[in-house]
Amino acid sequence: MDNMSYPVILTLMVPKESKSYRHAYFICFLALYVLILSINIRLVMGIIMEKSLHEPMYIFLGHLCINGIYGATGFYPKMLFDLILDSYVISFHMCALQIFVIYSSLLCEFTILTVMSYDRYVAICKPLDYHSKLTKNTCVKLILFSWIVPTFSILTATLLSHLRPICAYHIDKLYCDNWSVVKLSCASSFVNNVYGYIVTVIFLSFVVIIILSYIKLIAACKISLENRRKFWKTCLPHIFSLINFTFAFLFDIMYSRYGSNDISESLRNFLALELVIIPPVFNPLIYGLNIRAVRKSVFTLCYIKSKCFTFTKKMKT
Repeated sequence: MDNMSYPVILTLMVPKESKSYRHAYFICFLALYVLILSINIRLVMGIIMEKSLHEPMYIFLGHLCINGIYGATGFYPKMLFDLILDSYVISFHMCALQIFVIYSSLLCEFTILTVMSYDRYVAICKPLDYHSKLTKNTCVKLILFSWIVPTFSILTATLLSHLRPICAYHIDKLYCDNWSVVKLSCASSFVNNVYGYIVTVIFLSFVVIIILSYIKLIAACKISLENRRKFWKTCLPHIFSLINFTFAFLFDIMYSRYGSNDISESLRNFLALELVIIPPVFNPLIYGLNIRAVRKSVFTLCYIKSKCFTFTKKMKT
């Protein structure tokens, strides 16, 4: 028991061949972060500024983009800072904060996608009841649900792992994750393990709900050509997002608990980074390009900005 302590500093995995490619890594991660910020903010601004997009589906999409910005901010600034200093360390409390931000964002992805599937189910299967069911109050409640449930789930998990005695200080990952911190402890992980399984089952049940809603949507689409058009335009991107994200998240959970060193470091890093790269880039692009109303609004916003920039430049000259 005397060897147990609460370390102030934890070390993270050093990127492969970081000495040779540190600057290349920095440029790549910076470009990704700027891309994530620009496309997500642009789509959110397009939804806010265009009154015709003040509908539940687009409001939920805006929150999906906000969540992408939130989750990316939990990873990229810290990674860029480490690459600049060539020092891959993190304080114990900042590790807890990073876990909370990244993993609450990942769980928010599940709840927001669930809310979006409910919206599409009502819109296609019960179109006459759409505006009576998806009222402003209902939308607010659904948005609060999609943020509050993941936030409290991860907050509890983070507190359970960071209130334990620690006797090691290295995390074999590019960023902090909850189970890696649990494994640093000398105490029993039974409570953390049970709680982790409960949270995993709850959020996988959201995936089941989404799948069931899409089975009903597919059945409804057989009846009407208009329903089929709605499905291909608004639901197909949703399915791609869900499949990609669910498999990446499940791998992250299973590997952190049961993974072996037989898997190459490059593959582990790729699959871990997929969670902080693919969703915040993939979601706004596929929704923005596939949904005509969003695409038109975003392109109009870009055109207005370019005109303002040109006008400002002419005024200065």
